[in-house]
Amino acid sequence: MELLLPAAPWLMAAAAIVSAVACIAAWSAVPWQGRQAALIMAAVMLTIALTEGDALTGLVFGAVLLLSAMLGTMGVRGTPSAATCCHRALVSLVMAICSFESVSGSTTGGTGAATEVAVAAHGGHGLNGVLSVLVLVGVVGVVLWTIVTEWFVAPVHHGRTARLLTTESWAMVAGVAVMCLGF
Repeated sequence: MELLLPAAPWLMAAAAIVSAVACIAAWSAVPWQGRQAALIMAAVMLTIALTEGDALTGLVFGAVLLLSAMLGTMGVRGTPSAATCCHRALVSLVMAICSFESVSGSTTGGTGAATEVAVAAHGGHGLNGVLSVLVLVGVVGVVLWTIVTEWFVAPVHHGRTARLLTTESWAMVAGVAVMCLGF
């Protein structure tokens, strides 16, 4: 697999680790659902950076991220943390879709120039599938959600906690943007 941005896995892992550290540092402001989502994303991105991965690994990572996204919103409805937990869940979902997309692209079995073009286009899975569109829409959604939340919505938290949650939010945006651009 040829990466469009060779350092993408390490940049994604670094962004996920920054996000997880900020989330853990804001401990009391983040429910367990949010902390698990941040830690799962960091663990998956670090594992992706350390290993090359294959179709089975992508499938497992996608399933873990999907489960984490579902757990990330469980029981937070109506709480002050609901929006940030849903934001984390959306990031997990986008990363899960990208993992599933890599599995669908790696099982095509194509050879030759067409496969080389697909590999160079978006991490070996092309930009022409439904999953690719979902990844791109998800990344744009995460970026827009972060911009609107940070610039136009009254903050729920103040001081150190607000700064930590802002850092976490922008680190997640950086991670999914690098994921989308790099693969």
